[in-house]
Amino acid sequence: MFCSMLRGMLFSNTVVQRALCLVAFVLAIGVALSAAPQSELLDEHWTNHDPDSDMTIDHSEWAWFLAEYLITDDPSGIHLIPYAEIGERSRSRLQSYISGLESVTVTSLNRDEQMAYWMNLYNAVTVELILEHYPVESIRDINISGPFYNRHPWDAELVEVEGRELSLNNIEHNIIRPIWEDERIHYVVNCAAMDCPVLHYGPFTGQNHDRLFDEAARRYINSPSGFSHDNRRPVFSSIFEWYQGDFGDGIEDVVAHMLEYAEGETHRQLQAYRDAGHSPRPRYEYDWTLIDGSR
Repeated sequence: MFCSMLRGMLFSNTVVQRALCLVAFVLAIGVALSAAPQSELLDEHWTNHDPDSDMTIDHSEWAWFLAEYLITDDPSGIHLIPYAEIGERSRSRLQSYISGLESVTVTSLNRDEQMAYWMNLYNAVTVELILEHYPVESIRDINISGPFYNRHPWDAELVEVEGRELSLNNIEHNIIRPIWEDERIHYVVNCAAMDCPVLHYGPFTGQNHDRLFDEAARRYINSPSGFSHDNRRPVFSSIFEWYQGDFGDGIEDVVAHMLEYAEGETHRQLQAYRDAGHSPRPRYEYDWTLIDGSR
C-alpha cells in the first residue's frame, strides 16, 4: 500500500495529484501509528494446558528483583525503576530468571499458572529490554523492529519458549488476550511508561493473580493516568481507546467497566459523564516517558 502511494507521489503528473497522494500517505502513517495490535491467536499450540496440573513456577528471583529495585513510594504514585543503579550481578540474576522461564513447558501448566507465567515473563523481559538499551527516554526509542515509519521494540523476538521465538506483542496480543479474553490484563502488563499501569510490587502466581488483577484495575482507574477531568471534558487513558473492543462496543461499555472499580470523585465524575449521555467526546492521553527512578 505504502509503496503504491510513494510511486504515486513520484510519478503523478500534476502538483495536485502529488499533494493528494502525499496527504493520503501521511494519513495512512498516522492510522498505523495510532492502531493497536489486534487480539489474534498466534498458534493453536498455545491453547494447550493441563487442568489437572499442580505444577507451580518459582518466581522468587523476580520477587527479589522487585523488592530490591522497584520504587513504590514516589509522590507521583507511579512505580519507578532506577535503571542506572542496577549492577551487572543483579541484571545477571534477572537474565537467569528469564532463561529459567524459557525452559518451562508452559503448555503443561494449568490455566491459572499459565496466566501468571506469561504476565511475569512479559514484565521481566520489558525490564531487561530497557536495561539492554539504557539510557533511553522512552521504550519507544528502542528501534529494533517495525516498519521504517514506526520503529519500536514490540515485534522483536526476544525470548524462546517451547522452541518458538516470541516477541512482546506475541505474548500480549497473540497469546494472553485471545486465550483469556480478560480486559484486566491491560492493568498488569507494564510497558515501562509513566502512564502505563504500574509494575506490580510482586510476582503474579496461579493463586493470587485474579485478586491482583482486580487490585490493579482499581488502582489504575482511580489514578490520574487512568482517568481525569479538566472541567471541560473527560480525559481517559489511551488504553481505553486502543483496546476499546476488549471492554465492549463503545465508550458506554468502557465507562460501565470503569464504574465497577471507580471510587470517590472518580466514580462521581464517571457517573455524571454517563448520565450526560457520554457527552462531550472524551480526550485520550498517554505519557510514554520512561519510569526511570535513577538519581
